[in-house]
Amino acid sequence: MPTKKSDTKTLKSLGRKTKPSRTLEVFPNHSPGQLEITLNCAEFTCLCPVTGQPDFAQIEIIYTPDKYVVESKSMKLYLETFRSVGVFHEHLAVDIGRDFMKIVKPLHVEVIAHFNTRGGIAISASYTDQRTA
Repeated sequence: MPTKKSDTKTLKSLGRKTKPSRTLEVFPNHSPGQLEITLNCAEFTCLCPVTGQPDFAQIEIIYTPDKYVVESKSMKLYLETFRSVGVFHEHLAVDIGRDFMKIVKPLHVEVIAHFNTRGGIAISASYTDQRTA
């Protein structure tokens, strides 16, 4: 089914210069429960909450949309808001996952944060949630 003009009516970021924001925009899903989407951000950055040093990661978001699909530019702008935020790796996966569930309302989401090696240790943290009826 092609994208309808009405599908894009509420999108404010796409095609415009906009600043990073914790807002996620969505558009209607034409096949609820029949689609799995993987978003991959290979250039994620945040700060160590103690030292203020930058931490680099790859963020994967795998979800099964229900009524809505997240618009990818709004997701990119959302992730950019963490660049100046001090956050532990493990907290980050939970924060992103909970925001995603609250705004996009998918049937299922998994957020995996693969952080680069720092101090000899690489950390991956994941958060999984699914909506109950």
